[in-house]
Amino acid sequence: QVELVQSGGGSVEAGGSLRLSCAASGFTGSKLCMGWFRQAPGKEREGVALIHSTGEITYVDSVKGRFTISKDNAKYTSHLEMNSLKPEGTGMYFCAAQGKLYCPLRPDTSDSWSQGTQVTDSS
Repeated sequence: QVELVQSGGGSVEAGGSLRLSCAASGFTGSKLCMGWFRQAPGKEREGVALIHSTGEITYVDSVKGRFTISKDNAKYTSHLEMNSLKPEGTGMYFCAAQGKLYCPLRPDTSDSWSQGTQVTDSS
């Protein structure tokens, strides 16, 4: 499986910004989706954003216009730029990967996961 190492996260002021990064290693295939998921206490893990092997991007409706996902194909790295953070955005954020061309934004289909990073919006 692909190994994912995540960096970034932390505590920010209300409406602040954070940048998360995820570097993949051990990838030997030709297709790779990289996505970001979050899980708040007492809630199920949900998809936030995903960039497909094609370059097409999928966002959950609640973050559209505020979050931006990108990737560096040469470095197998994805980034999640989170702007205008809201209290409901607080939670544990995970990077995930799937060796597919196009992937659903759902956690049950992901093959590899990062260790997770806490993101807290202090209101």
